[in-house]
Amino acid sequence: MHKAGFVNIVGNPNVGKSTLMNQLVGEKISIATFKAQTTRHRIMGIVNTPDMQIVFSDTPGVLKPNYKMQEMMLAFSESALADADILLYVTDIVENPEKNMEFLDKVKEMTIPVLLLINKIDETDQQHLGEVVEKWHSLLPNAEILPISALNKFGTAPLLKRIGDLLPESPAYFDKDQLTDKPAKFFVSEIIREKILRYYDKEIPYAVEVSVESFKEDEHHIHINTVIYVERDSQKGIIIGHQGLALKKVSTEARHSLERFFGKPIFLEVFVKVDKDWRNSQKELESFGYNPK
Repeated sequence: MHKAGFVNIVGNPNVGKSTLMNQLVGEKISIATFKAQTTRHRIMGIVNTPDMQIVFSDTPGVLKPNYKMQEMMLAFSESALADADILLYVTDIVENPEKNMEFLDKVKEMTIPVLLLINKIDETDQQHLGEVVEKWHSLLPNAEILPISALNKFGTAPLLKRIGDLLPESPAYFDKDQLTDKPAKFFVSEIIREKILRYYDKEIPYAVEVSVESFKEDEHHIHINTVIYVERDSQKGIIIGHQGLALKKVSTEARHSLERFFGKPIFLEVFVKVDKDWRNSQKELESFGYNPK
């Protein structure tokens, strides 16, 4: 008997969805930082055993959209409700459970198994955790509630076992040696974007998109040419920094991470261009991969 299914991870921004995904898959598939809205796309991570295939799907944090990019991010999250065999709804011990009732009402109507994961339990005590569990039980009475700490891998092994119990019988959906549905170029842009999220403040990381113009691999090296798009000339100046030092730092850090990721020496070129309306342009967003189906 072989089991397989889609296990989709949803929840509000900054509750630890990407950290959880990386722990469950055992690889750094999703970028995870302390900043909200880090994940912009729906990203699959695949766990294979001889008799099972779990296709995890990390999604952007659910939020009320302010511009077209966020509308498309919400569409990724809502699409995860439509095709899941099991839903992982991630919250944490400080989040207001009633923060996004519209999305929660959609989760409540689902007939598939819903595992409600209360993350970051290492940051609270037993009494408060009990109160949080009680509150969530009243909001999602049909959900199975599991306290976890994704960062410390607490509760992730029992969670994997429970997912295995709930998976339907099915042949594998992907090749057994496949780790994700995303191409190499996607991870190049995500790794560069992660460095930008870590090194720049305020609105800069949210006004940035990274495009991989070329990715040429030979036996020994990978040559990558990328463009960082920003919305304003002032942002371009900040990204580049005095005498180009800020961009050099990001490029060097990204190159080191890419070499670890691909296991080969990398030649990385990074340019910065201004595209004034990319976050509100359907055409531009689709060219960057914001096209939930």
